[in-house]
Amino acid sequence: MIRFLYLSLIFFVFINSVNSQTLPEEGRALNYRLIGFSFPKIKNAVTYNIEIAKGHFDTEDSFKRNLIKTLVSTKNKMIAVVPFWGKEYTWRPVGINNKQEKIKSALHHFSTMENKDMDPTRIRLKILQKALKYQDAYVWLDENKAMFDMQGNALWLLPRSTFPNDNVRDLKTSAQGTITFISAEDVYEVNYNGDILWKGPNSGKISKDSTEHYHHEFTRLGNGHYMVLGNEKVRWVSMQNDRDSATKYLGKPGNSKDDIPVSFLPTLIEYDGEGNIVWSWSSTDYFKKSDLYYTPPVWLENGVIDVHANAFYFDESKNIVYLSCKNISRIIKLKYPEGVVLNTYGEIYKGDSLRKGNGLFCQQHSVKLSKKGYLYLFNNNICKQALSPTIILAREPAAGRHDLKKIWEYSCTEDTEYQHRPITSGGNIIELPDNSFFVSIGQPDSKVFIVNKNKKKLWSALPQQWDQDIKRWHIIPQYRASITIDHKTLEKLIYNIPDK
Repeated sequence: MIRFLYLSLIFFVFINSVNSQTLPEEGRALNYRLIGFSFPKIKNAVTYNIEIAKGHFDTEDSFKRNLIKTLVSTKNKMIAVVPFWGKEYTWRPVGINNKQEKIKSALHHFSTMENKDMDPTRIRLKILQKALKYQDAYVWLDENKAMFDMQGNALWLLPRSTFPNDNVRDLKTSAQGTITFISAEDVYEVNYNGDILWKGPNSGKISKDSTEHYHHEFTRLGNGHYMVLGNEKVRWVSMQNDRDSATKYLGKPGNSKDDIPVSFLPTLIEYDGEGNIVWSWSSTDYFKKSDLYYTPPVWLENGVIDVHANAFYFDESKNIVYLSCKNISRIIKLKYPEGVVLNTYGEIYKGDSLRKGNGLFCQQHSVKLSKKGYLYLFNNNICKQALSPTIILAREPAAGRHDLKKIWEYSCTEDTEYQHRPITSGGNIIELPDNSFFVSIGQPDSKVFIVNKNKKKLWSALPQQWDQDIKRWHIIPQYRASITIDHKTLEKLIYNIPDK
């Protein structure tokens, strides 16, 4: 069955404007198997055949002997899957007129890159439950640096020649038909071929350091700008530490105020297409004036607070930004562009004690707002070791209150490799058009699935790698995963159509 899936050719015909350019480019080595074919219109043709042969051929006879598929389209463009990585292909368009006469064009050539990371005997997205909906969607796995279809076939890979670093996070498509991600503390926007379209300046203007320390989340906004999480180095101890460890630390011979360990507090930066900073927010003033001034040592490391921001969501329609801080189990709600903190949800400190909000979440990831205006997040639930992570949908409180009201929850008990196993890192959620959720469990289990509001599973899969030494498959830990279901966005991406 697996071999049949890899040998078969799956195609999608898109009704859109005609592209006269011949694609794929002649002789190009492609980092994908899901290919956008296009060619100039053939005179008098009413339909088209796209003939594809495996191998490089320049003569009619050899091409016809190795033909593997003929696809039919009413347009002079089509998106189709070729079956193998690391192979050469020859193809041509054939026009069919009203008399059913064939008008053959010249032969064209391309190849798909050879890559061990795409070898289905070594790497796989194991389908645990076939898709009941969204069968034509595509899943992006950041640890794999790859895109898979819902049947588990690897169809796109970030080119290692351009991005050799293994540390890729938050790999996803934008509404503008591009791909964005974080790699080695730099942020990138690339096209389908992996060509760099935009790279974050990383100037250190906001952090006041050599770099901005980009991390966790990078998003192309609806207005065409870019927003990313950064960090600012701050030498700061809380009131609790001033009384205790910091005083003792500074009392040691040779120590000075500059010897206080550095804390990394989150920043948010918005860039325009030219890399100019158009907006930023530093959390330093907020945290220094907040209840964290009284933070007890449980959240401290070497005398410094580590709030560990890990996600944000920008509601562009209402000019609201939500910022998730994992280590203090807090979500901060900001007014944009003023940067005023409107509310905080989660744990609140008072004096030397901790008031746990309403205990709704702990060390959460992936905060977002639903189409109906509810806040939803992936609750890692690490504070409660006996419990599995949950997906939470919550209503925000009235002004002056801090407690979210849970209106829906899904426990991921059955979705973890071992029941009641804590998810220590990562995890995210994306709401789909029918209000179901695409979920990535995060590390160490890393299962991806779709679940609807009735808590019925619509699809699930597990990224795995073959271990030759022990002769078994094991999990490839993911930090985040994403999904593309809009075929207009997909076509824009595949044909590298620039955003207007």
